Amino acid sequence: MNCKIAIIMPALNEEKSIEYLIDEIPKNLISQIVVVDNGSTDETAIIAEKKGAIVVEETKRGYGNACLKGIEYLEENPPSIVVFLDADYSDNPQYLHALINPIAEKKADLVLGSRIKKGESRGELSFHVYAANIFFSKLINFFYGLNLTDLGPFRAISWKTLKSLDMSSKTYGWSAEMIVKAAKFGIKISEVNVGFRKRIGKSKISGSIKSSLIAVLHIFYNIFKFRL
Repeated sequence: MNCKIAIIMPALNEEKSIEYLIDEIPKNLISQIVVVDNGSTDETAIIAEKKGAIVVEETKRGYGNACLKGIEYLEENPPSIVVFLDADYSDNPQYLHALINPIAEKKADLVLGSRIKKGESRGELSFHVYAANIFFSKLINFFYGLNLTDLGPFRAISWKTLKSLDMSSKTYGWSAEMIVKAAKFGIKISEVNVGFRKRIGKSKISGSIKSSLIAVLHIFYNIFKFRL
């Protein structure tokens, strides 16, 4: 594969998981692993650097802020493809080929990793996260003419496409914004199964009722904002 591929990994207090996750990433496939430390108070950044990742800091909290900081870092030496990978160990790097290949083969510009594709078991995915993703997927499908099953964060996108989307969401609406903007602009979107495994530590979103409700509002906002 002649593509230059970079990973952007937002991280907030993931010292228990990030070491194992970076070890699992196939280094012959990836040119850069950019860990965006989103204000960790533990040793996430130290461990990531020891494991060979590039660590950049984004003190403004928010998943979108962290992703935008990672993109900003890559501007100087941009890759062909960017993969977004959560640092909590729930995303499995063994599926990187499945995400990257459709873009490398020019069959898609954005490839979404589904944790529940084609009626498979939700595995370690909690019921309320499973149900919310089914609901929002159907809502996006209805408004934007897609056929998605999940809004999972594990995804790959060509650099050219990523820049054209002019992403702006600072927090929980990031994943939905990327999908609906791509659909609105007629970008080729594909979905592949990536499974799901139990995260290490407590989720920043699903582990809190308040955070879950805020995330729901941000997703709704982005779905309807770009529709209108």
